[in-house]
Amino acid sequence: MKLVLLLALTAAQWQALPVPSKASFRGLSAVDDNIVWVSGTEGTVLLSTDAGKSWGALKVPKADDLDFRGIRAFDATTAILMSSGPAEKGQARVYRTTDAGKSWKLVLEEKTKGAFFDAVAFLDTKHGILLGDPVEGHFMVYITADGGETWQRVAPEKLPASLPNEGAFAASNSCLAVEGTNDAWFATGGGSVARIFRSTNLGESWTVYNTPIQPTNASTGIFSLVFQGALHGMAVGGDYQKPDGVFPNPLVANDGGRAWHSIGQPQGRFLSSVAVAPGAAHMPGTFFAAGPSGIFSLSGIGQWVQRSDLAVNVLVFPTAKTGWAAGPKGVIARWNIEPAAGLQKP
Repeated sequence: MKLVLLLALTAAQWQALPVPSKASFRGLSAVDDNIVWVSGTEGTVLLSTDAGKSWGALKVPKADDLDFRGIRAFDATTAILMSSGPAEKGQARVYRTTDAGKSWKLVLEEKTKGAFFDAVAFLDTKHGILLGDPVEGHFMVYITADGGETWQRVAPEKLPASLPNEGAFAASNSCLAVEGTNDAWFATGGGSVARIFRSTNLGESWTVYNTPIQPTNASTGIFSLVFQGALHGMAVGGDYQKPDGVFPNPLVANDGGRAWHSIGQPQGRFLSSVAVAPGAAHMPGTFFAAGPSGIFSLSGIGQWVQRSDLAVNVLVFPTAKTGWAAGPKGVIARWNIEPAAGLQKP
């Protein structure tokens, strides 16, 4: 007797939540279904511990002019916060809090001219990676082994040389992805070809692979990538100056990021973020992608379905039933994803 398990998702809707801010949000970290940290322009940091019903505004001293484009939280009290902007203007900084944002410690400030932080990610509560744009021909990568208390720059020779005009995009804190206990990837654009850099040793050394994307200007390339396991990845992007222009994305890889191919595009529009909603009952997760034109999900038959027309910058899914999105003008949205009952047939 052959058993077939049928699972589906309910037609839940993204719900925009009341938020005490009109900042543009690009940093988003959801610890679980209730605890979520958000960060953005004008030094804005928000924290909710009740699933978005209420928000606390957290003050970072002397940071009102910073754009906090990356945040990674471990629980309701501890988080790492990254600002993006020219280092020579004092805008390349990393802060750490262990008391739910009551106080912040400046743990890294890069002052090298041309430095610009793009993304921060953690493989666990101790090991993290910070990505910055190239300076003198190599991307700037920093690693930590103590939860972000201290950071060390990876020697430039441990990374392949950057291409002319190549850089990463600080659009959603997701041009850098981590998976498992050792693997990390980051995506690029702006050069003659968009590339994927990969590390299999916690960011200590890197290799690089080309993708089919050939940017025509500095605003085009891969903006976000995510992996399910060490092999299966998806990347999205486009030209942020032409959000409605046709762009061949998303890209997928099934070999750890060595080779990429296109699987079609949600109406051919610019996408700044891609994420995976974990599957229920050990089933594969569902890919979601988002940008100025809305939020899309990939169906089981390989078609992209628009789930919302909210303009957002970033998506995250902490569990199989809850998703979060954040974007410009103080937009924070939540989606409760409830699995439908399983059905077994002979």
